[in-house]
Amino acid sequence: MAGARGFFGELRRRNIFRAAAIYLAAVWALAQGFAQLQPVVGAPEWITRALLVAAAIGFPFWIAFAWFYEFTPAGLKRESEVAPGESIARATGRKLDYWIIGILAVVVVLLLTERLMPSTEAQAAASGKSIAVLPFENLSGDEDGEYFVVGMQDEILTRLANIGDLKVVSRTSTEKYRSHAENLREVGRELGVDTIVEGSVQRAADKVRISVQLIDAASDTHLWAHSYDRQMHDVFAVQSDVAGRIASALKLKLQPAEAQAIARAPTADPMAYDLFLRAEYLADRGGTDIDTVLLEQSLAPYQRAIARDPSFALALARLSYAQSLLAWFGEGIAGLDADALAASARSNAERALALDPELADAYVAKGFSDYYGRRDYDAALAAFATAQRLRPNDAGVMAAAGYVYRRLGRLDDSIRKLEEALDHDPRNSRIAGNLAATYMVVRRYAEAEDANRRALAADPDNVTALALLSAAILNRTGDPARALAVLQSKHPTVQSQRVLLLWMLGRYPEALAVLESIPDTPDNFGGQRGATKAAQLAWLYRDMGDAAQAHRYYLQAESGSRQALVDAEAGGDPVTLAQALQYMADVELGLGRTAEALRLTDRAQALVEGLDDTYLIPILVSSNAFLYASAGRADRAVPLLDRILASPIGGMAYSSALLPIDPDLDPIRDDPRFIALLKKYPPPMEAQGDAPRGTAIPVR
Repeated sequence: MAGARGFFGELRRRNIFRAAAIYLAAVWALAQGFAQLQPVVGAPEWITRALLVAAAIGFPFWIAFAWFYEFTPAGLKRESEVAPGESIARATGRKLDYWIIGILAVVVVLLLTERLMPSTEAQAAASGKSIAVLPFENLSGDEDGEYFVVGMQDEILTRLANIGDLKVVSRTSTEKYRSHAENLREVGRELGVDTIVEGSVQRAADKVRISVQLIDAASDTHLWAHSYDRQMHDVFAVQSDVAGRIASALKLKLQPAEAQAIARAPTADPMAYDLFLRAEYLADRGGTDIDTVLLEQSLAPYQRAIARDPSFALALARLSYAQSLLAWFGEGIAGLDADALAASARSNAERALALDPELADAYVAKGFSDYYGRRDYDAALAAFATAQRLRPNDAGVMAAAGYVYRRLGRLDDSIRKLEEALDHDPRNSRIAGNLAATYMVVRRYAEAEDANRRALAADPDNVTALALLSAAILNRTGDPARALAVLQSKHPTVQSQRVLLLWMLGRYPEALAVLESIPDTPDNFGGQRGATKAAQLAWLYRDMGDAAQAHRYYLQAESGSRQALVDAEAGGDPVTLAQALQYMADVELGLGRTAEALRLTDRAQALVEGLDDTYLIPILVSSNAFLYASAGRADRAVPLLDRILASPIGGMAYSSALLPIDPDLDPIRDDPRFIALLKKYPPPMEAQGDAPRGTAIPVR
C-alpha cells in the first residue's frame, strides 16, 4: 500500500497526470477542429481517423517522455540529473493547470460552435448525399432504341429515389444536359448536387452493355465506375447493383425497406419489360407536352406488357397514370371516352396495389385517379402521402400533393409543397410553371413572373409557362401590349393567347389572322369542352362589326356546343357541365337569344355554387360574370366580380388592374353599381396610367 502511494506520489511529483491531461485535451481539440473544417475544405475523412490513431500510438511515448525528462532553464535534461528547484514543470504546476483549463475551454467552444452554428455540419451531412443522373449515352447506333437508354437512366434514378438520405434530382431537370457534360462543376452547381452519375448503354439483340460512373461534381473526380455485360433478363440486377454501389460509395446506410425497394425486379419477362419501356417513353413525352396523341399511343404497349405478365404491378400503375392524364386532358375530344378511361385508371391502380402494397408508383396512380377521375381530393392526398413515405425524395409526388392542396384552396400548403418539390428538382420547368400559377391565384403576380421565367430558363419550349408569364404581366399591369411582347412562339397555346391580347388592343385583323392560322384540331380547340374555333371566329367578327360573318360562325358553332352540352349532361360531372353551359350561353348571346343565354348562365352558376373546388370556382364565376355583363345585367355581373376581387384566391380569375379596361364589361360600364365597384377596387400602382383596353384570361 505504501508502495502504491509512493508510486502515485511520484506520478504527481513528475506532473504525469497534468501531462496526460494536456495531451488528451489537445488531441480532442485538434480532432474536433478537423471534424468541423473537413467538409468546408473538402478534406477526406481519413485525416481525422489518422490523427486519432497517431495520437493513440503516441500517448505512451508522451507519458514516458514526461517521466524521464524535465524542462529546465538550460534546456531538456533527464529527470535524474535535475535538482527539484531547476524543474520548470515542478515549479509551475499551477500554471500547467491553467494550460489544461484553457485547452478544455477551446474544446467547449468548438462543441458549442458545432451545436449553435449547424451550417457547417449541415454542409458536411449534405456532401456526397445529393445526386443527379445525367442522360445516358446511346452507343447502339439505333435511334429507335433511345427509349431503352432513357428507360435505363430512369429506372436507376427511381431506385436511388427510394433512399431517404439521398436527395435525387429528377430526369426532368437533367434531360437538357449532354450525356457527358464538359463542366460538371457547373452542372452540379445548377442542379444543387454534390455527385453526378453518367452512363452509356449499348444494346444488340438480347445483349446489353451498361457502363456507369459516379463523379464528385466539385472536384470532377471519379468515386466509382463499372461496366456490365449482361443478357436482357439481367438488367434488373444491374440497376439494383448500380444503386447499391452508389449508396455504398456515398456511405449511406440503407434501411431494410430501402434495400428491398432497390433490389425489387418489376417483372421476370424481358419482353414485357421492353414493351413497358416503350410505353414509358411515349407517356413521358405525352405528359410533358400535354400531347393526347402520344398519351393514347402509350396505352397499347402498356397493355401488351401486362398481357405477357399479369403480375407486372409497375406497368399497371403507370398505365393507370397515363389513363388518368388522358382522361383529364382529352375530355371533350371526339373518340375519347374520358369516363371510361378514368374508370379503367382506377381499376388498374387498385390491381397494382393488390399485387404490390409497397409499390410507391401504385399509390401515385391511385392518387391521380382520385384527383383527376373522381375529384376526391382527401383520398388523393392520402395516397400521395403514402407514396412519399415509400419514396421520400420523389419531387413529382411532392408536386402532386401541391396540386391537390391548390384545388382545396389550401394555397399556403400548395406553395410549400411546390417549393419543396422545386428544391428537389431545381430545373423542373413543369413544377416551376405550376408554382407560378399558384402564385397567381394568391395575386403574387411579380413572383409568378419570376417563377415563369425560371421555368422558361430551364425549358424554353414550355409554352404553358410562356402563356402564364404573359397572363401574370397582364394581371399585374393591366397592359396587354406589355403582355403581348413576351409571346415569341408559334405554338397554338401561345397563339391563342396572342388572339386575346390583340383583341384587347383592338387590333382585330391581326387577331383574326392569328386565329385562322391555328389548326382546328382537338388538342387546340376540342379539349376546351365546346370552345370551338368557330365560336372564337364568331366572337372576333362580332367585335369587328361584321354581323353577317359573326352570325354564320355562331350558327356553325351552335351544333358543336349543343352536342358538348348533351354529352356533359350525360356524363354527370358538374365542372364539365358548367363549362358546357357557359359555352352554349355564349353562342345563344351571339345569336340574339338573350333569355335562353341567361337561363343557361343561371344553371351554370347554380352548379358552381355546389362545387368544393376552391381553385376552379373563381375562374368559373368570372366566366358567368362576363356572360351577365354581355347581356347587360349589371345586377348579376357586379356581385360576382365583387366576390372574385374580394377573394384571397381569385387572382388567377381576375385582377383589379383589368376593371377599367376590360371590353367584356363595356355593356355595364355606365351602370352606377359598376362605377362603385371601380372605386372599391382601384387598380394597383403599377397598373395606373396604362391606357390600353384589356381583359383577363378566363374561360370564354
